[in-house]
Amino acid sequence: MASKQQNTKFNRYTLVAIFVVLFAATIFGKAVYISFVEGSAWRKIGEKQVRPNVRVPAMRGEIYSANYELMAATEAWYRLYIDFWAEGIKPEALKNEVGPLSVELHKLFPQKSAKQYEMHILNGWERRVKEAAQIANGKKVRKTREYRLLDHDVNYLDWKKIQQMPYFKRGRNNSGLYPKELVRRIKPYGTLASRTIGDIYSEFGKGGKNGLECYYDSLLRGQDGLSRRRKVNGRVIDIIDEKPVNGMDIVSTIDITIQDITETALLKKLKETDAESGTAVVMEVATGEVKAITNMGRIREGVWSETLNYAVSDLSEPGSTFKVASMMVALEDGLVHPEDPVDTENGTVKIAGQTLRDHNANRGGYGMITAEKSIRYSSNIGVARLITKAYGQHPEKFVEGIYKIGFHNDMHLEIPGYGVPKIRHPKDKAHFWSLSTLPWMSFGYETQIPPIYTLSFFNAIANDGKLVKPVFVREIQENGRTIEKKKTQVINEQICSPATLAAIRKMLDEVVNSPDGTGKPACSGKIRISGKTGTAQLSKGSAGYKAGGLSHQVSFCGYFPSGQPRYSCIIVIRKPRNGAPSGGLMCGTVFKEIAEEVYAQNIIYRETVFPADTLHPLTPVLKNGRTESALLVLKKLKIDYQDENRKEEWLTSGFENNRLILKDREISAERVPDVKGMGAKDALFAMESAGLRVNLSGAGSVVAQSVLPGANVVKGQTVFLQLK
Repeated sequence: MASKQQNTKFNRYTLVAIFVVLFAATIFGKAVYISFVEGSAWRKIGEKQVRPNVRVPAMRGEIYSANYELMAATEAWYRLYIDFWAEGIKPEALKNEVGPLSVELHKLFPQKSAKQYEMHILNGWERRVKEAAQIANGKKVRKTREYRLLDHDVNYLDWKKIQQMPYFKRGRNNSGLYPKELVRRIKPYGTLASRTIGDIYSEFGKGGKNGLECYYDSLLRGQDGLSRRRKVNGRVIDIIDEKPVNGMDIVSTIDITIQDITETALLKKLKETDAESGTAVVMEVATGEVKAITNMGRIREGVWSETLNYAVSDLSEPGSTFKVASMMVALEDGLVHPEDPVDTENGTVKIAGQTLRDHNANRGGYGMITAEKSIRYSSNIGVARLITKAYGQHPEKFVEGIYKIGFHNDMHLEIPGYGVPKIRHPKDKAHFWSLSTLPWMSFGYETQIPPIYTLSFFNAIANDGKLVKPVFVREIQENGRTIEKKKTQVINEQICSPATLAAIRKMLDEVVNSPDGTGKPACSGKIRISGKTGTAQLSKGSAGYKAGGLSHQVSFCGYFPSGQPRYSCIIVIRKPRNGAPSGGLMCGTVFKEIAEEVYAQNIIYRETVFPADTLHPLTPVLKNGRTESALLVLKKLKIDYQDENRKEEWLTSGFENNRLILKDREISAERVPDVKGMGAKDALFAMESAGLRVNLSGAGSVVAQSVLPGANVVKGQTVFLQLK
């Protein structure tokens, strides 16, 4: 009996085993058949569901001022199109839902009525119908696959709302709706140094167009990632293959306070003189850092704005500011001494067959003066006669003396499109050298020099003879960490001997501070200024330099305070319409206003002993932010603090018994972070790390944010931050 039951079980197991083997064999056979017989066809179907090598844009790096205030940041926008040739479009669905869709579009963008939106969309469909009919009749017609939905671009939040509207929520293939993602650069400080900061192209991937945005484009743009776009259950998902590497940040040398002072003073004078354009640059003497640069051009009557970067690109004759270089060369060679006499006669003389006039010729000229007074009075005749007497037989020695100073060399500035001075040489066969070239060159004609190069020369005079390269970027950062700090680059250790330098500095001081100096309008009762005026005639078309064909470029270049120079500055105003052209009255007054405002703002600190402040804590207030950066600052400043065994990446602080107490501040990637009390840099980092976009306004610390802390993060959502 037992044996019979065992046989029955064995038979059953055998049948099950045979069934399993046959089933497995069937599956294996089917798999082999699909792989080798139908494999090619199925792979083609699968490939249609996957779009490989989809670019994942990297976030472009930001540009900051020297005070770490945000000057340029990226914001994404979308230009919307409908492809009426999309395979999944059903005419019935479109006609049934275009009405509700148009109502929703009107609610979001009320500048057009619902009926206008409806007619616009239906016109696009009718165009597609006509194209289809023409193709059916054998005509070669280009299909319209880019029908603009709106006449303006939309931000990320509006784009998401549009995707959920009737008809459009069917998806791209069934509605035809698709975006072109654009990138805009936000400049929180508007026109301040705008042309130097630069611009970018609107389409992703094209990068910087001009200024620092262009020069440092390879660092700012980062490295795009790659993904595969796959359709799964009717939804499109992205599978990241290579993560994008966000761009590095640039910390410029621009000081927002000095920049604002400079632009305000220049713009006021441009309006007063109704000039075509104006340039103002402020440079830190010791380092060559450009603290302010503004280039304002008239864009229409009564309106000026940042246009071309005249400061670095404008190759024009500098005029009388060049007399300082001429005098330096002659003094250095020992061929002229400050007390040497020179006869300027009645202000009108003939030199090399050409009539030369001084600006006071209508008042009888200066007569017999000294070499140093030819600079103080800005006498064309005085400088021309001194230089012609010294170098008339060997003009190449004069030009080589100018070359020896070194400011004519290509300084490889960080602004694309910069110009390089053109200073002629007698042996240069490409340019004709006549008897009149040397005297006219001595007072600023026959040469072409961008304002930034002239400023570099005067900066060297202020810097004890050391010529340094103008720089616009202080450091490069990656995720808040400095990876490269720019160093001052010396072009020429000593442009002349100490004796020559002392004589030149005395002359520049007298130009401004003597009662009869041409730079007297720049004289200040608050801060001592040294510098030189300049006026150059500009030819006007076929009229050349003849009467009726003249316009002028006036300038003032110098430094302050005279005794211990901290800043150098150049002001250039081109083609003023109102008032007599005058480097002193027009540009010297702008220079004076900038110097006094910088002094008033305590940017140049006064050596005054103040009584101890007993009302405020001796320890400075620490902004909320990242732990690593805060601890570095506290260590560098040697500030005592108490650390409560913190573990978080972020911190906040407070005071107890005048001692700084550090505490943890929790920032979650899944929740909107609380960035109140943070600076712009840390707030941006915290928000962007959570996948949020940021729009900033103001300066200082964050006082308000548009999305409440702790709310769920919506990736790509824009959060508005108010700083104060």
